[in-house]
Amino acid sequence: MIGKKMEKALNGQINAEYYSSYMYLSMAAYFQSIDLPGFANWMRIQVQEEEFHAHKFFDYIIERDGRAALKAIDAPPTNWKSPLEAFEETLAHEQKVTALINDLVYLARDERDNASEIFLQWFVSEQVEEEDSVNTVLGQLRLIKDSPEAMFMLDKELSLRTFTPPTAKGSA
Repeated sequence: MIGKKMEKALNGQINAEYYSSYMYLSMAAYFQSIDLPGFANWMRIQVQEEEFHAHKFFDYIIERDGRAALKAIDAPPTNWKSPLEAFEETLAHEQKVTALINDLVYLARDERDNASEIFLQWFVSEQVEEEDSVNTVLGQLRLIKDSPEAMFMLDKELSLRTFTPPTAKGSA
C-alpha cells in the first residue's frame, strides 16, 4: 500500500506529465502554423511520450492500492518567437520535470518507500534521455542560425521521429 504523502506527490506528477503533453501539443500547433511539419511531428511524439508517462504513474498508484486523482491542467503558451525559442523552452521544461522526478525520489527515500524509489528510477533514466534529445535539436538549431535550407533539412529529419511504446511492464 502506498503512503498518502507519496500518493499525493505522484498524483501531482500525473498533472505535470499531462501539462507537458498539453504544452508539446501547443508547440506542435505552433510549428504546423509556421509550415514546419517535421518539428510538429517531433512535438506530437513528445505528446505521446508524456501521456505514456502519465499513464505509467496512474497505473502505479492504482497498483499500490492508492487513488489516482486527476486535476485541472493549466493552459500552455501558444506562441513562440522562433523554433529556437520553442526548443529553449522545451529544455527548460524538461529540466523542471527532472527536478520534479528527483524530488519524488527523495520523498520515496524519506518515506522508506523502496517500491516507489525503484519505480522512479525508470523516470530518472528517461529524463536523461529527454534532456539529451532536446539538447541535440537545440544544438542543430543554433548551428542553423538563419539558413532556410538547413531549417528545411532539419524539418525533414524531425519528420522521421516515431513513438515506440515499451512492451514489457516497467521497461523502457
